[in-house]
Amino acid sequence: MSIIKVSIFKFAENIQISVAKERILEGAHSLFIQYGVRSVSMDDVARELAMSKKTLYLHFSNKDELVTEVVRFHMDGEMAEFGRVIESASNAVDEIFKLAKCMREHAFRVNPSLLYDLHKYHADAWAIFQEFKSEYLVGQIIDNIERGKREGYYRLELNARVLAILRMEIVQMVFSDQVFPRSEFDFIEVQMQVFDHFVHGLLSEKGKQLYQEYQSQEVNNHSK
Repeated sequence: MSIIKVSIFKFAENIQISVAKERILEGAHSLFIQYGVRSVSMDDVARELAMSKKTLYLHFSNKDELVTEVVRFHMDGEMAEFGRVIESASNAVDEIFKLAKCMREHAFRVNPSLLYDLHKYHADAWAIFQEFKSEYLVGQIIDNIERGKREGYYRLELNARVLAILRMEIVQMVFSDQVFPRSEFDFIEVQMQVFDHFVHGLLSEKGKQLYQEYQSQEVNNHSK
């Protein structure tokens, strides 16, 4: 077989492997988001994808490796989505309002036990999440706060780094069943209450007026 034919064969084989792996990541991601990590087995993933366990283990040697790769897959998706929001936002308030809509949509889908499962059972995946949180997410919040201050929509005395770190720690705290037991609190309501509290702590009078305008537009859009 010629070198060219071998190269073409290898290229096609690599594409097939890549497609299969991405399909597994998408399927496992959907299951983990809906049910949490601990309650989903490799059997469940194979069954969901109508795939043999042999094929699944061909791409991922164990569940821990799969969970780690799914977390990377999720982080890539988050960064792409946030990037689109930031690029389309006309100002800092518009940006945070659009991010709030994304957060509401995500909160409806996410199983509250997800972060607990990662923390307790999957150290590598948890480390990836912590790095994403402390570097990317905190950085995005800092950028938004500084933008809002420049535009006059946020209070000038705000310390962007302090508030960004605080915001991310509170988000993580909301997932704790010890702090907000699922038997007493609605997860989505808690998330949105905490977010609304954070946003109103940022806004100047000018910013509050603009934020209320966005809220009114949202209400009008839903009533049509």
